[in-house]
Amino acid sequence: MNFSFSAMAATAALIIFPTVGLTNEIHTPTGPVVLTIKGNISKTNVGDAMELDYSMLSSLPSVSFETSTIWTEGVSEFTGIPLAALLDYVDADGHTIKAYAINDYAVQLPIEGLTESYPIVAFQKDNEEMTVRSKGPLWIVYPFDSSADLQTETVYARSIWQLNKLEILD
Repeated sequence: MNFSFSAMAATAALIIFPTVGLTNEIHTPTGPVVLTIKGNISKTNVGDAMELDYSMLSSLPSVSFETSTIWTEGVSEFTGIPLAALLDYVDADGHTIKAYAINDYAVQLPIEGLTESYPIVAFQKDNEEMTVRSKGPLWIVYPFDSSADLQTETVYARSIWQLNKLEILD
């Protein structure tokens, strides 16, 4: 094989510095921060945390599903980022998530129990941004109607609304 010196140098640079030119730029929030992720994460944008405003969060790949909840009337459509995808986004490494609400209420979720599609960190209900009054701006939601396994006190307890912080623990 004939490699020029510049081709070998470029290949060596990619081996030594694999992230140069290959990762998405990490932005800092320009609006009010709606979610802070701390703990065992590799990607940060403000000190040792990843802070996301609504625009940043809603620009990530999202999913939607319809479900009823024990806290709301009827079936609603929830749109948000799968929690597992959000952990991938910040390069999380841990076994437990401690989720906090704006009133400092906290719950723990095992990372092992996350799937590619749920739970989601919902930022919309029925195609509208959720307000604090409507359990927002963020709510960890499961597709409760899809399985009796999701209709348990344990899962309901993990469905924290008015979410504003995630901490990734060992």
